[in-house]
Amino acid sequence: MIPFLDLTPGPDAGDVRAAIDRVVARGWFVLGPELERFEHEFASACGAAHAIGVGTGTDALALALRALDIGPGDEVITSPLSAAYSALAIMMAGARPVFADIDPVRLTMDARATAAAVTSRTRALMPVHLYGQAADMSSLMAVARAHGLAVIEDCCQAHMATCDGRPVGSFGELAAYSFYPTKNLAALGDGGAITTSDPALAARARRLRNGGQTDRYHHVEFGVNSRLDEIQAAILSARLTWLPAWTAHRRRLAAAYRDALASAPVIVPAEQDAGHVYHLFPVLSDRRAALQEHLKARGVETLIHYPIPIPRQPAFAGTAPAQCPVADRVCAQVLSLPLHPGLTARTVEEVAAALHAFHAAV
Repeated sequence: MIPFLDLTPGPDAGDVRAAIDRVVARGWFVLGPELERFEHEFASACGAAHAIGVGTGTDALALALRALDIGPGDEVITSPLSAAYSALAIMMAGARPVFADIDPVRLTMDARATAAAVTSRTRALMPVHLYGQAADMSSLMAVARAHGLAVIEDCCQAHMATCDGRPVGSFGELAAYSFYPTKNLAALGDGGAITTSDPALAARARRLRNGGQTDRYHHVEFGVNSRLDEIQAAILSARLTWLPAWTAHRRRLAAAYRDALASAPVIVPAEQDAGHVYHLFPVLSDRRAALQEHLKARGVETLIHYPIPIPRQPAFAGTAPAQCPVADRVCAQVLSLPLHPGLTARTVEEVAAALHAFHAAV
């Protein structure tokens, strides 16, 4: 069996255990020195001046919107192809998500569709850097500038990715990251962070994550309780040192997949930027169900990211979402192959061979 993912610590296990033991021995579990250390290290790694650790990536998005005073009556344009939490975060802030269809090659928000979706109520764009590949930020930033819109980057699948040599998260006013256990930089539980280089936005995000407090028991505005705890911060700090090597390995595996699947019966989305970090390795197939069953029979576990476009989810029916035909087509075809730091080039060859066998069978 080739599992889709292995979440158990590997070569980093000793560092993870030491980080946990250090926090337990200190006896300080929330808003302590481990979080401060990780925030400093993560901000530096992202090329940002500030990082604010929060409870989840969804909270990071919602609090970033609230830091910009985006809420009821406002619209935020985002991608129809993502985890639904991207758009749910907009609704958590009280705003309305508006969906701009995706580029059929890059699979991220199409700039022309985004420009066409702007109305008098639009306050911000929320591009999603999907599967580890950056959105077309130069084109999307041009749309934002033309209409005076803020930009919040959803970097939850793109830790340390770049776009035209520039770190994702550095284009907009704020960016949001997830440390869910499946992410490239993963906690052993939930976690997230906001990054920004604006000190005023950073100060407000810190206040909002902690009940709107300026200091203990002084709540100056409506905030929430969403704080990255000390154990997760310590684990993330330990794993951050491993991330460059893990990313390099992901890129080698992805290159091996591309070579091995050159004549396979699937479409492999093109790499649009060398800064792709390959959170996932998706392929497209008109016979996805049959292909997935074929791979399962040969011991290859696959997943679908994502089978239903966000605008077609019942949770968003009340937002009167627009049609996104490219996203509809991709969601009906996309299939994610195994790719993670524990995988070997030999395993990639085995997965590719199983795919070619499907071609031979049909």
